[in-house]
Amino acid sequence: MVHLFTATGAVFAMLALLAAAEEHWSEMFLWLVVAFFVDGLDGPLARRYDVKANAPRFDGVLLDLIIDYLTYVFIPAFALFQSGLLPGWTGWFAIIIITFASALYFADSRMKTSDNSFHGFPGCWNMLVLVLFAVQPNFWVILTLVAVLSVAMFLPLKFIHPVRTERWRGLSLPVALAWTFFAGWAAWVDFHPDSWAHWGLVATSVYLIFAGVAQQVIPARTQ
Repeated sequence: MVHLFTATGAVFAMLALLAAAEEHWSEMFLWLVVAFFVDGLDGPLARRYDVKANAPRFDGVLLDLIIDYLTYVFIPAFALFQSGLLPGWTGWFAIIIITFASALYFADSRMKTSDNSFHGFPGCWNMLVLVLFAVQPNFWVILTLVAVLSVAMFLPLKFIHPVRTERWRGLSLPVALAWTFFAGWAAWVDFHPDSWAHWGLVATSVYLIFAGVAQQVIPARTQ
């Protein structure tokens, strides 16, 4: 049942792709938010019911990675290119570097750190692109963010997993849930420029991006 639940992410990915093909961006992001919510739940469920022992025929990690590449990388990259937020050569640059670097990162055997955080930016382009649709900064800002985060995928920087990183989890998990709420809200109102959801998206995104680096700088308390 847990594997079946994880596999629904592929269905939501297809629904998001169909919406993107019609340039219905709000609908696309709503499906991606649903997929993001599923992705946040299936891991704890898999560990709770020990799927490696109880359902070993299916590789849950591989299944999760396949769906994550679709929902975190492929579809958001297409949306960024097709939407016109990056004109001309900048769109081609972004879509090539995002898909290429992310393919390598998702196959990196050192993706996770000892505390179950991510080693390098974990390719959460769905989160970045959604915020870009909401805020719509200058295309040079978008291009810089894409380039910096693509390089950050392979730097010795820590990025938290809101569920699995135990340190600061009491704050990180509510922030991640708040991000999901603001993302759904922003997409639901078709990224209306006066929506308060945009401020919530920016604030929670800043925390989720820099919390891991802050943990590297600030030593953990010893008991």
